[in-house]
Amino acid sequence: MQQNIQPIVKNLVLIGGGHSHTIVMKMFGMKPLTGVRLTLISTASETAYSGMLPGHIAGFYSHNECHIDLRPLANFAQAQLYIDTVVALDLKNNKVFCADGLAVDFDVLSIDIGSTPATISVSGAAEYAIAAKPVSQLLEHWRELIEAVGKNPQEPISIAIAGGGAGGVELALSMRSRLHQILHQAQQPIQNLEIHLFQRGQELMPNHHQSLRHRLQQVLTKRGIKLHLGESVCKIAPITSREPQEVFEIKCESGLKVECNKIFWVTQASAPEWLKNAGLETDEQGFILVEDTLQSQTHPQVFASGDIATMVNHPRPKAGVFAVRQGKPLFENLQRILLGKSLKPYRPQKQYLSLIGTGNGRAIATKGIFTIPPHKLLWCYKDWIDRRFMERFRFE
Repeated sequence: MQQNIQPIVKNLVLIGGGHSHTIVMKMFGMKPLTGVRLTLISTASETAYSGMLPGHIAGFYSHNECHIDLRPLANFAQAQLYIDTVVALDLKNNKVFCADGLAVDFDVLSIDIGSTPATISVSGAAEYAIAAKPVSQLLEHWRELIEAVGKNPQEPISIAIAGGGAGGVELALSMRSRLHQILHQAQQPIQNLEIHLFQRGQELMPNHHQSLRHRLQQVLTKRGIKLHLGESVCKIAPITSREPQEVFEIKCESGLKVECNKIFWVTQASAPEWLKNAGLETDEQGFILVEDTLQSQTHPQVFASGDIATMVNHPRPKAGVFAVRQGKPLFENLQRILLGKSLKPYRPQKQYLSLIGTGNGRAIATKGIFTIPPHKLLWCYKDWIDRRFMERFRFE
């Protein structure tokens, strides 16, 4: 008599709904592995696509157009979805512990939780600044701000952004575009709005080529955004005597003081403490060190991708484009390790086409040393790429 042999179940757990993991989930749905139980743990039921986020802030995209709903994606991948926050890992017994008391066993673990802006060293930043991540909180504060300006467009408003990298520059241009639109519709002078951008170094976007930095500095200056280059914010404090608007004072190490109503924090990225506490090998910022296979240097059962990972042999900037491109090789290596096969190395490209929106229906293109000035056609091309990516995660 023939016996019905059940396959051995292996547990693959994904922590975080980042770009790499959304691609992994889609590919597991298309190519499922028999005997593998797939689990996704995410702090939220949807994840923002970073490529369209500045366009959403500028008013070009709705919330749904730039967010991936993880629930239908999990259903497609036949995965268990837990909405919870991971607080600890036990890498000896292969367990994930969550804030709500959930403990999840794994055989293979993958981490793609992005990063958070570092605020610890600046007095008052954690209490009074609005961090760029988590994105859901940033967007909640942004919605409140545009509603307030819409109700009282005659009230002058001053916004500060700390961090002159790509994220800070795009945020400044997108916010300026949306708020100018509101003021224009209300027939109020655009001089009612001030935007200040603080950058610790003397140059904006230090990880990019000089041609792009120069071009964006021109765009920001032309749009009336006040640049404070070579200025390190060292303290943020409320000024309680002003009503009805909140007013804060930003103090820099040079002695410069600027008053504003809202402060957005888009500075150097950092990682949660539980990663280092788990015993994973990390770099100085706390990001998981991974080999070319996207596998942890110290724990072969753990993989990492996106901003939370640092490729030891191929360090790259923390950018969404790399997280997207790591999706397919991560999926392939997760499948290979579950099947007991040897892993394949992944080498990210050094140069890539970057399209940066300028908040007004135009975009700048840059690759290596070449930069093309803002143009409507470049925005159309970027829009086409981003919408095509999002189509992969639409489920009827």
